[in-house]
Amino acid sequence: MVLDKVNKWFDQLHVLRDIDLSVGSGEVVVVIGPSGSGKSTLCRCINRLEAIDSGTILIDGAPLPEEGKELARLRAQVGMVFQSFNLFAHKTVLQNVTLGPVKVLREPKARARDQAMELLERVGIADKAGRYPAELSGGQQQRAAIARALAMQPKLMLFDEPTSALDPEMIAEVLDVMVSLADEGTTMIVVTHEMGFARSAAQRVAFMDQGRIVEVAAPQRFFSDPETDRAREFLSKILAH
Repeated sequence: MVLDKVNKWFDQLHVLRDIDLSVGSGEVVVVIGPSGSGKSTLCRCINRLEAIDSGTILIDGAPLPEEGKELARLRAQVGMVFQSFNLFAHKTVLQNVTLGPVKVLREPKARARDQAMELLERVGIADKAGRYPAELSGGQQQRAAIARALAMQPKLMLFDEPTSALDPEMIAEVLDVMVSLADEGTTMIVVTHEMGFARSAAQRVAFMDQGRIVEVAAPQRFFSDPETDRAREFLSKILAH
């Protein structure tokens, strides 16, 4: 996936400024930075929940479609896990996970169900398949949301602050799933405040501030010796606690 000179405005507010970023197949890129720096908007632009104002975004060498069936197909290829779990409350966990494959990918129901159970096993909640989202903890709901995104066999997974609504012990169970996905070679862009995850699971860390990508580096180098004053200042504040 390649972003080239991507710009996004909300009225007078210039939210993304000349964003250049490429993510290779199987690579995990963690995007960090202060609140309001454009991280979530970047995620939303990549799967076209927000339209960009200029620049290009290529996925597998093809530009993002504007609308219609092509856009729906792209969304199927780019899985997204949000801060809020966005599960369908009136459907069971299993139904949430099988819905996309059956409706969008036209998978036979039996096969979709088998694959869904495998994914729920993989994220550690196969025993909750028949439950409704309200009966699950926040961590279990987020793991169900990850399984649902994976069920579409995406080429790229986007995570937008997937743990920020969770209690500390639930954060660990969701991050464990994400680390195992990274180890399996899933292509991932992760917006997070979890620096431990950035250190251990990312191939590269992209630091954003005021709508720009200020610095991109391997985690070891970024955390030990950031290039920019702005990154040093940010790290000194968050790592001091």
